[in-house]
Amino acid sequence: MKLKQELEKMEKEWSRKPLAILLLSLFGILLDVAGKHVAVMTGTVLYIDSIGYLFAAIVGGYLPGILVGYFSNLLTGFADITNAYYGIISVLIAVVASYMADRGYFKKIWGVLLGIFLFAVIGGGVGGFLTYMLYGFDPSAEVPLGFIQSMMNDGRLSCFAGNMLSSFLIDLADKAITMVICLILVSVFPASWKARFKLHNLKNLVMTEAEEREAKKAYSRKMSLRAKVVFLVGTIMVCIAVVAGVICFMLYDRSTIDEHKVLGHGVATLAAGVIDGDSVDRFIEEGENAPGYQHQEELLYRVRESSPDIQYIYVYQIRPDGCHVVFDLDTDELEGSNPGDVIEFEDAFYDLLPTLLNGGEIEPIISDDSYGWLLTVYEPVKDSSGNTVCYACVDISMDQVRINERSFITKEFALFMGFIILVLAFTLWISEYKLLVPINAMALAADRFAYDNEEDLERGVDRMKRLDIDTGDEIEHLYHAFTKTIDETVGYISEVNKKNEMINNMQNNLILVLADMVESRDESTGDHIKKTAAYVELICRKMQAKEEHKAQFTEEYIENCVHSAPLHDVGKIKISDTVLNKPGKLTDEEFEIMKTHTTAGEEIIEHVIETVTESGYLTEAKNMAACHHEKWNGKGYPKGKKGTEIPMSARIMAVADVFDALISRRCYKEPFSFEKAMEIIKEGSGEHFDPELVEIFLASQDEVRAIAEANMSGPLIERKKKPDASNE
Repeated sequence: MKLKQELEKMEKEWSRKPLAILLLSLFGILLDVAGKHVAVMTGTVLYIDSIGYLFAAIVGGYLPGILVGYFSNLLTGFADITNAYYGIISVLIAVVASYMADRGYFKKIWGVLLGIFLFAVIGGGVGGFLTYMLYGFDPSAEVPLGFIQSMMNDGRLSCFAGNMLSSFLIDLADKAITMVICLILVSVFPASWKARFKLHNLKNLVMTEAEEREAKKAYSRKMSLRAKVVFLVGTIMVCIAVVAGVICFMLYDRSTIDEHKVLGHGVATLAAGVIDGDSVDRFIEEGENAPGYQHQEELLYRVRESSPDIQYIYVYQIRPDGCHVVFDLDTDELEGSNPGDVIEFEDAFYDLLPTLLNGGEIEPIISDDSYGWLLTVYEPVKDSSGNTVCYACVDISMDQVRINERSFITKEFALFMGFIILVLAFTLWISEYKLLVPINAMALAADRFAYDNEEDLERGVDRMKRLDIDTGDEIEHLYHAFTKTIDETVGYISEVNKKNEMINNMQNNLILVLADMVESRDESTGDHIKKTAAYVELICRKMQAKEEHKAQFTEEYIENCVHSAPLHDVGKIKISDTVLNKPGKLTDEEFEIMKTHTTAGEEIIEHVIETVTESGYLTEAKNMAACHHEKWNGKGYPKGKKGTEIPMSARIMAVADVFDALISRRCYKEPFSFEKAMEIIKEGSGEHFDPELVEIFLASQDEVRAIAEANMSGPLIERKKKPDASNE
């Protein structure tokens, strides 16, 4: 019922989430646009137009922040297109702000200061460089900060460095004020609302924030699927942007050159109309003294002033020996040639000389030589007979074309990059919460799946079902198929565990019966094997409690020892009844026969181990059967092992076996008292028995007495359950 209510609550919150995100974005855009208008109206150098997208990024994450930053500049761009170019700056700041907010940087003073600095670097540094690439820096214009202007005036700062430093410092103040206002808004914003604005699409994906982060950071051997998706989409977007940019640039470049050609033709035609073709020869010979020369020269100056792009205007008469100057207008940088001077042909015109000498028309020429990058247009000047007597030449500077092309490329880059980041943000969000997180969530749930016991299995299935992935595509189909397989597998495992438990119980009971039959041959009761097993478990538990023995005495090892105990005398099955049940003392020959029950037991268990796929506790059973009559001082049998050469399980069995034999009635003796038996065990410390085990056994006399006096008619020992992983 609780899970159902939780899912219904999440469904209800999800239905309101798109509206909440939309309201957050609209609120952020309104803040940014308002900040821009207030700055324009007051004439301040601080714009305070970053509050909206910073607030959206901190409260809602990277996608709302990018949306607000991009569309705020796009909207204000309708009034001033320049704002649209700076959308990339807002987008970059939004990305950094969301990253820092997600990691809690803004909860610390140093994090806030770091954020202000980074925002100023992006807004003032990158933004200032963007301004330079778009429009350049005018050396005659003053910067807003007086001390920087004075440093520029006395040459300590260049025009570029002064403008960049001024841009950074102004933006540093702007972002500091913006950040304070933004953090105040965040602090007064209701905490219950903040969760609604966090953009994700996990509808019914019941995961904690820590689990969600772990799912996002799922292990990848090489490149993660998230990185592959972003790389693929990013590469496609960049390729599209590059191709579109190159095409746009080529069209822009061709259009700009065509416009300059049209301008050059128009100015050259106008200049040619000013020249009196019949007076050209006189102008060459007499120069400024020729009638009408100065008037026509004045008209040519006026023609040149008609456009700032016109670099030079001159009139040449083309002859085989060179260009004879008719008019050559002076400029601020260069004094024109005198009438009658002969100018050598430039390399760019050699192929056109036959046409020029014949008075023909030529196409405009673009050259880059000592006079700079120029577009040159030649327009024929004809006399009254219609013959070409000279050419009116116009050189249009292409330097501005370069500046315009740089500005155009920068505008393209700024607009495209802002849009690319926006698309990548959407792609990352969709791929994460429609593809990556559902897959990683399934992997995380499967990785945490525990098979230790039935309770863990049920918990794992419940965790998988609670994901309730509903992407509506192949991922959802995979999830349902995966869940169905897990559910069926768990059911199968439960059945197998039940059958294994039944088989184990049957096996243990058969071994117990076998051991009891062996013990019964020497007229002992079945209580011997049960009590020795209980003593073994008691000693093992006491050893487990010691820090230095925890690594060896695991639950599995203790269980193996306890279940091996009944088989320690299995070799007696090969000893004849006359020796086994002899009421008196055995002869030396009979004792040698009796000692063979240890090696016989080892051989029997070794043969069993060879016939099964998993030896389980039979390894310890073999150790007990072979070595439980070995002594700490090396005087035991069958191999005379001593000290730690004797397996730990056999050392424990030696104490348990001897003690129970002492207090039990045998055909050859009466039982000793509990106190006498304890005294004998104590005397055997360091000789017969491991001293540490004896110390533990003696310290546990009350528990030992309880076992000795107990009715052991029940099961040998309860199988110990492994600790619940969930409680570790």
